[in-house]
Amino acid sequence: MATPAIDSSVLTRRGVLTAATSSLLLSACGQAETQDGAEPDGTASPGGPELLIGVSLELTGRGAALGVLQERALQITMEDLNVDRVQVGNLRRSVRLLVRDNRGEPRLAAQQATELIRKDGVHALLGTTLTETAMAVVGVAQRLQTPFVSLAPGDGIVLPLAQRTFIYKLTPDAVDVARRLAQLARSQGLERVALLAADGLHGDSGVRAVAAALRAVGVELDRTVRLPRTGADSTTAARQAVAGGPDGVVVWAAAPDSGSAARALRRARWRGPLFFDSAAVAEETVQGSNAAAVEGSYTVHPTCLAGSTLTGTTTAALARRDFVFRYIQQHGGFSGFAPYASDALQLIADAARLASSVDRGRLRAYLQTQVTEGMAGWYAFAPIRHGGMERNSLGVYQLIQGSWTRVS
Repeated sequence: MATPAIDSSVLTRRGVLTAATSSLLLSACGQAETQDGAEPDGTASPGGPELLIGVSLELTGRGAALGVLQERALQITMEDLNVDRVQVGNLRRSVRLLVRDNRGEPRLAAQQATELIRKDGVHALLGTTLTETAMAVVGVAQRLQTPFVSLAPGDGIVLPLAQRTFIYKLTPDAVDVARRLAQLARSQGLERVALLAADGLHGDSGVRAVAAALRAVGVELDRTVRLPRTGADSTTAARQAVAGGPDGVVVWAAAPDSGSAARALRRARWRGPLFFDSAAVAEETVQGSNAAAVEGSYTVHPTCLAGSTLTGTTTAALARRDFVFRYIQQHGGFSGFAPYASDALQLIADAARLASSVDRGRLRAYLQTQVTEGMAGWYAFAPIRHGGMERNSLGVYQLIQGSWTRVS
């Protein structure tokens, strides 16, 4: 089997992270105990032994444009895992998902997470595509000492680390995405860039990261304008963003806000370069009434986007290609955001295998040792780093005739 070519700096970084886990892992495993409400390892449930995972997603309401994609991906990966089931110690466990629709409401997400842990006895939690709902689950998961793998953007989800010991994040760090966007703007000769950022915690991360990244490459941040809450008219914000005549506009917002912002900018007669952060990548952003507005725009996204999923002969590349084909076959199209949920589920299953246990403390300990190539890209977790997406997994893409095409 061919080994993927990896930059030497990546190897060094991963090697350091992996080495950092060794002594702490032994300590964490030695202190791990079966948590209240969890199924003790080796005890079969009525339908056979299971790896039980609670899932909180935005299937309706705010965030549904991304949440629905995650549910689809979870179903595909769960079916794959259950062909042979997950070897955990001397037992093969079936994966069972308890999926809850949090409707984009943080209070509901926290309530459901509490019930999934205390009443249903899940071994781990995954999900949420909104930063606000993720933060609500973070509080519950940390207090009840249950591993939570988040799919939402926002660097604060896993920081400060001392208060997030059971929390992990798969999406790229805002600083890494902003750095690539700033470098792209500079390479295109842009001197002044406006930022149109979403309302809420995700937008807050973007405001901080973009300002610092543009300053580092010598590009002026012309102005920062915040979008109204999801569902409100973006026309006024768009007009304010382009009022100073910038050379480019960065839209830092997830779908559906990304698409509505692009339409509003075009209505404001903006015809210059348009850049999106990775959370904008969803079918809704590039289809229907958004299609003309976003054509030609750029995004920074992990390697799972567009044609990169269909080439390569490594084990991960072949699995990625199979996943994309199955997703398209079942749902008629593919979104680059979908693989995050697949990776989250696989990471939890791998942690159970490595731990030979479904004990929550041991799952947490083995999650933070994983350095692996997933569907979305490379992850490198360590006791000192719970935001696992490697910056080297990111690429620059341009929307050409409705499809994202990698340009660097």
